[in-house]
Amino acid sequence: MAGSRVITVFGATGAQGGGLVRAILDDPDSGFSVRAVTRDPESDRARELARLGADVVRADMDDEASLGPVLEGAYGAYLVTNFWEHLSAEREKRQAASLARATGHAGVQHAIWSTLEDTRECVPLDDDRMPTLQGSYKVPHFDAKAEADHYFPEAGAPTTFLRTTFYWENLYGTFAPQRGEDGTLRLVLPMGGSRLSGIAVDDIGKTALAVFKRGTDLIGATVSIAGEHLPIADIAAALSEVVGEPVRYAPMEPDAYRALGFPAADEVGNMFQFYAECEDRFTHARDLTAIRALNPELQDFATWLAGHREAFRSL
Repeated sequence: MAGSRVITVFGATGAQGGGLVRAILDDPDSGFSVRAVTRDPESDRARELARLGADVVRADMDDEASLGPVLEGAYGAYLVTNFWEHLSAEREKRQAASLARATGHAGVQHAIWSTLEDTRECVPLDDDRMPTLQGSYKVPHFDAKAEADHYFPEAGAPTTFLRTTFYWENLYGTFAPQRGEDGTLRLVLPMGGSRLSGIAVDDIGKTALAVFKRGTDLIGATVSIAGEHLPIADIAAALSEVVGEPVRYAPMEPDAYRALGFPAADEVGNMFQFYAECEDRFTHARDLTAIRALNPELQDFATWLAGHREAFRSL
């Protein structure tokens, strides 16, 4: 788009980055154009972004030399790492440090760093309610991002810190209801009666775009987002209506969940235990009225679910 300011979006073929790419492309009056970063510009997802109008470019967060060229001349940058590709907090921090240095060096006017809380502020390392993982973390994919926050101002990158949360889309993916031996659908999570803060990935993108539109007044600020805070039993009840049969919430103790043995079960068990035991702190940080002021189209769970019925038909 001639005369528009470029936003470089890392992780453009993933959930968060893809949400922001779509938000920019769907808003031709935003004044922004999008440079979509991926390791594989020839992938199906990358080709689809190019078809929709994104400028698709290649870079790799493990190759710092590749980052500068995709940031050159950009007004803004959306910076997100993917812990789940490698399950290493230290690697995630190295990637964040490379992003910070490249962004600061490129002279980007506004960066958004997708981050999360440091869970150790609520559950200290010497607290035996949950195991310590990878040597010095309670929930590594939270804590590593939080530890990386300081890299960005130190590198001279003018940054807004966007704290995200659980994606509703996980409910038809990784954390979809499973059939028990009796044939009933069960939503098995170690959350007890606590509320889960969730959000649609498209709303992460729309809220990030709103932050860019605000200009520079949110630089240095932490913006914590969610679409709604709901008990898992309420989520299960809503899913029951969509799938046309009962979905039962089957709470599990965190230790039992960690013992399930799937990849990163301990990480995921700690995450849900943090959500549950630090519920008040986590939900209080996510003021839905304030988030909706930034993104008036913010979806609650029922609204999101109504638009994703087809995704649950295969359960």
